[in-house]
Amino acid sequence: MNWQSVAFDWNQIRAFLATVEEGSFSAAARALGQTQPTLSRQITALEEDLGITLFERGRRSMRPTGAALELIDHVRAMGEAAQRVSLTASGQAQSVEGFVSITSTDIVATHLLPPVLERLRALAPKLQIEIIASNTVHDLTKREADIAIRHGRPEQPDLIARLLGETTAGLYGAPSYLDRVGRPQTAEDVSRLDFVGFERGPRILEFVRDLGLDLTPENFRVTSQSGPAYIALIQRGFGLGFVTRDMLAFYPDLEPVYPALPPIPVPVWLVTHRELNTSRKIRLVFDTLAEELKARWAS
Repeated sequence: MNWQSVAFDWNQIRAFLATVEEGSFSAAARALGQTQPTLSRQITALEEDLGITLFERGRRSMRPTGAALELIDHVRAMGEAAQRVSLTASGQAQSVEGFVSITSTDIVATHLLPPVLERLRALAPKLQIEIIASNTVHDLTKREADIAIRHGRPEQPDLIARLLGETTAGLYGAPSYLDRVGRPQTAEDVSRLDFVGFERGPRILEFVRDLGLDLTPENFRVTSQSGPAYIALIQRGFGLGFVTRDMLAFYPDLEPVYPALPPIPVPVWLVTHRELNTSRKIRLVFDTLAEELKARWAS
């Protein structure tokens, strides 16, 4: 390793990361227990050490520059590693205990969360974890859950959100169903086939029409808001359905349909409340989820 190439101080990096995640110098200073002038000096020193500008400063606002955004994933990884070092060195990870609830869609809870729980059990065996497998968005501000995995960025200012990455959704069907009805070559062909719906009502029709598919309620003869049931219905040949690419490893029998359909972007956010800055158990679970799941949705 070229040690002379490491030309910055960890406290400066910590100040930079806190500023990006908290959204302002004042909020970052409060989170770190510092004064705003101290934090501002650390950011300025880091900019001088790196030879770049990290924030565009206005009278009442600040925003990360393009150079800062290029660094942020690496800096977050450093922060997560530093947290693990602190917990491990002090033996605190083993002593972290208490109750933490995680909410996600039922299909994510089924396929992606169990390996993360194995890692958490090894790190902190005294933790008690509840998985709330639901496709309903729970309100973290009302403490309906401690941590959420969502496909939309929350708008509440008192929540902390981290973008884990982005997957895409496409149209899939069972080979047996496609053998029976034929493989569609045009949008008109697709619109004549049956679909499995993930909900009833006009919203799903608006969704598919935005994709160039002219569907009616008659196309959706079976619906389910359960992710595993939805996939099972597609596998059994009840119709076509939209599936994200991160789930295809679990359902390799599904066949892509109508490749001309553009991929549908699906972002994945990890969200929690401000207690992340004061609770060791929330921080440990949040950082472990981020580390374990980010590779799944890395772009």
